[in-house]
Amino acid sequence: MESNQNFKKDASKGISRRRFLGNSALFMSGAVLSPFAVHAHKRLGLTDTLRIALIGSGSRGTGAALNALRADENVELVAIADVFRDMVDRSYDHLSANEHIKNQVNVPEQNKLVGLEAYKEAIDLADVVILATPPAFRPLHFETAVRAGKHVFMEKPLSTDAPGGRRILAAGKEAESKGLSVVVGLQNRYALRHQAFKEQIEAGVIGDITSMTCNYMIGGLQQADRQPGQTEMEYQLRNWRYFEWLWGGSPAGLTIHYEDLVHMIKGSYPVRAFGTGGKAEMRSAGSGDIFDHYYIEYEYADGSRFHSRTRHINGCWMDRSISIQGTGGSGNIAAWRDSEIIGLDNQVIWHYDDTNDPNPFQTEHDLFFESIRSGKPMNDTEWAGMSNMTSIMGRMAVQSGQQIEWDQAFNSDLVLVPDHLTFDSDPHAMPDENGHYHVITPGSDRSRVL
Repeated sequence: MESNQNFKKDASKGISRRRFLGNSALFMSGAVLSPFAVHAHKRLGLTDTLRIALIGSGSRGTGAALNALRADENVELVAIADVFRDMVDRSYDHLSANEHIKNQVNVPEQNKLVGLEAYKEAIDLADVVILATPPAFRPLHFETAVRAGKHVFMEKPLSTDAPGGRRILAAGKEAESKGLSVVVGLQNRYALRHQAFKEQIEAGVIGDITSMTCNYMIGGLQQADRQPGQTEMEYQLRNWRYFEWLWGGSPAGLTIHYEDLVHMIKGSYPVRAFGTGGKAEMRSAGSGDIFDHYYIEYEYADGSRFHSRTRHINGCWMDRSISIQGTGGSGNIAAWRDSEIIGLDNQVIWHYDDTNDPNPFQTEHDLFFESIRSGKPMNDTEWAGMSNMTSIMGRMAVQSGQQIEWDQAFNSDLVLVPDHLTFDSDPHAMPDENGHYHVITPGSDRSRVL
């Protein structure tokens, strides 16, 4: 796979903590509340047909394509690209069988594109691109789409290493200059209940924030068996959530949803992190090199702390939630419970029932296509890119066993994703003779992390 040196050169300038914190107010509330792109793209009539290409046709990509097609009746899916043909076929069959959008699925055989280079042709065929491959490929695909002048919806994580994160941010600025809309699949920011919760916190209902906590505790990750004759690259692409270079680890792959909400509510990003974690359950051959549990303590410039906890192990207590502690009470958001704020007397002082709220997965696409039609572009890249980089900083802190400063993490030159990949390439992580992969040991494997 090719790289783009111009984007890399621009991205390598980095962003200092002072400049970052000083500018954070410009984008912390997210594009739903204040889109920051100012260069208007060509306004499209309501009946102009927009062509969509799906790149990365797994369950999340297929779900994003469904949301996109339901967001605007004058859009059509014209191409599906993936590294595996069976994934293309599965996605096409699912979408073309949906009664609500099947007439908008117009993907001829020649536009069912397969391979590591298939993204190029898919981008050429479309006006709007959905990027939902493993995040290792996101910087390259995003750069290519922006260079070609395409509007982009892209899934998180946005990169698996800091150089990739800087490329994302540089491409996002290029998209802004071209008047392109960019939406990132951190849909929690688009939920009305979370926006209402943020307004309560900003109004001082719980007083000054003293600490924040989030949990992302789920069961184990699905794993595909190794097949006869399969190359190592093919095996890892089928199991991309098991490999750091492909996934970026669970803080960026999972917990970022709630970490990002905390950053939004707090109105800034952390300046340093430390933590602990490891690999407790996934010890069998072929189970990759990722950690399956993390505890990260992030510190903000004002000294407040954010405790982020992640676990994806079978048979354990499961919870996805946020708790914000303040001098006058605490606020709580949970995946399976209504949002509420509790006073110091343990009485509920604010409650939000989201039963009738729109689905934020759909809302982000509705706003995305509305921005394209109106010629008033929205761009999520900066705040989403910073949340992605914060998660990478947390992973670095845990795996290195060190306290990591923002500038150290952001300006890291460690590249996990090699250029010019083929199905016969040796990936970043290779198994030993027994099929086991090297797992980072905090304190002694710093060169593999920083």
